[in-house]
Amino acid sequence: MAAVIELERLQRVLELQCSCCLQLFAEPVRLTGCGHSFCRGCILRYCSGRPRALCPLCRRPFESQHLRPNRELAALLSLIPRELLENLETQQEPEPCGAAACNDLSSAGRGPGEKEYTSQIKSQITKYFCCMKEYVERQERNTLMFIEQEQKAAQQKIEETIHQLTDIKAQTSDLSERQRYEGSPSTINKITLDEKLNVVKSAVEDLKRKLEILLLENYAQQLPPVQPPDSYQEPSVCSSPPESAAAIPEPSFSSQFSQWAEYVTFDPTRVHERLALTAQNRRVVVSSHPTTYQPSPKRFYISQVMCSQGFSTGSHYWEVITKDSDGWAVGVAHEMIGKKEKLGRTENSWCVEWLGPKKQLSAWHKDQETLLHKDKPLKVGVFLELQKKTVSFYSITDKEMLLHTFEISTSHPLYPAFWLYTLERNGSLTLSQPNRR
Repeated sequence: MAAVIELERLQRVLELQCSCCLQLFAEPVRLTGCGHSFCRGCILRYCSGRPRALCPLCRRPFESQHLRPNRELAALLSLIPRELLENLETQQEPEPCGAAACNDLSSAGRGPGEKEYTSQIKSQITKYFCCMKEYVERQERNTLMFIEQEQKAAQQKIEETIHQLTDIKAQTSDLSERQRYEGSPSTINKITLDEKLNVVKSAVEDLKRKLEILLLENYAQQLPPVQPPDSYQEPSVCSSPPESAAAIPEPSFSSQFSQWAEYVTFDPTRVHERLALTAQNRRVVVSSHPTTYQPSPKRFYISQVMCSQGFSTGSHYWEVITKDSDGWAVGVAHEMIGKKEKLGRTENSWCVEWLGPKKQLSAWHKDQETLLHKDKPLKVGVFLELQKKTVSFYSITDKEMLLHTFEISTSHPLYPAFWLYTLERNGSLTLSQPNRR
């Protein structure tokens, strides 16, 4: 009995029990990382199915193939007489996972404890998963509710604006009737009404732009992705653009270049992530958040976009509305222009540029600037003549006014290219289809 007591004291001092089965070590092994020891059978069952596990005591990672026998501990246990070991085991409370559980021959003794522990783990995992699912569903409902509220508020604002326009129109009609009978035009009142009408129109345009950006940012995952047309056809004199172009403002006169007009679209693979494409890829808008595009190795790192259509022969013409942006560049570029190279600053790109703060119009090529001393164009026409090796830029109002002509020297296809100054403002560029004669 005294020997058993001494063995118990020795066991407490030297930690002769395995931390997994709480029994004396059977074939002890040491973890190479932290040095903790366990029964070989216990630690192998603990690592079963996992190429890399964590130490049960200190959570330090280890690999099962790197276990090392603890020969010192095994030698110490071998010095203890078997009779003392048996007496010590009979005095301990019997548990399902005894010292014999460390051996493969009696591993079934730990079955109930392991099953109960596994059941608890599964229950906890199921509970956490359900909580996570409820949280995601709740966030989704809140997001959809917020978007719906924003839509209703925007719709109400539009209806109020339309009502104001209707009232102003009625007032204008009444004023015209009074002027006809009184015979004296009210110039001051007419100017005041024109100013109010312009303010309302500007508010409607601003509201429309903000609503479009809001839908792009909050409905990006729910709206169908905008795809380019299935097939590109060369426009002829009798052909008409797709229906989406009907909403784009058209010039009030027939263009002298209409016979060379091309229906071009922005390329979703060559647009900066903060530029959103709308209207069948015919309009580009600065967005306050990155737009979800498919990954592309050709995507620009700066606020530029190119069109999908390139030209290597013949004459080609297209127009772009620039009035909704404070700073922009319109031009042509070689397909291999770098993702960080700005339009007009390379050997194979040409453009005209309007920079808001400086309020000046310039032509750029090979990083050389030519001041044009012209007012800001509200619409720009581009005429590319590859036989003559020239590209000309026109300001489009009620007539076509030449801004600048470049001589080009390249044998590679050229693509329409555009740049928007600063990503802090909601500017936009819209491709426009010229009227035909």
